[in-house]
Amino acid sequence: MLSEKLIKAIAEIPDFPKPGISFKDITPILANPDLHAELVSSMAEWSRPLKPDYIIGIESRGFMLGFALAQKLGVGFIPIRKPGKLPRAVYSEDYDLEYGSATVQLHKEDLQPGCRVIIHDDLLATGGTAEAAVKLCAKAGVNVVGVHFIIELAFLNGRKLLPEGTHILSEVTY
Repeated sequence: MLSEKLIKAIAEIPDFPKPGISFKDITPILANPDLHAELVSSMAEWSRPLKPDYIIGIESRGFMLGFALAQKLGVGFIPIRKPGKLPRAVYSEDYDLEYGSATVQLHKEDLQPGCRVIIHDDLLATGGTAEAAVKLCAKAGVNVVGVHFIIELAFLNGRKLLPEGTHILSEVTY
């Protein structure tokens, strides 16, 4: 089963980036071409029925598999970035995360109103980043048809910040 393979591959780093946080490192998944391919295929199988026009990847780990998913589906890829990384006019959204606060941005011209998107990120923790991404998409007038994560830390209740009825898939849940 894929989730068991992923759990075995994910490296847990205690007290990173600060004491009390147990960082889940997906690098071993990325380094294993067979596991990486199996994960992207699973993501694509879940995504196809949602008929996305674009995959949106959240900086930075959301870029790697989000882009691979977009290629597999034959759709465009759009990045959500930290401030100062996008050169054209942007939508911005501030949010809180488990160990601080942050801002994410999306180019205003990259998405057409009414298009269908799936947001991808590596981790759902407290939900602030995912909620901010959904809000950016709302500002752009697009339909979020799904949100995909490799890992979900269910004990932090991040799902509660996503709109009710949103299609959500987490490959691994802790």
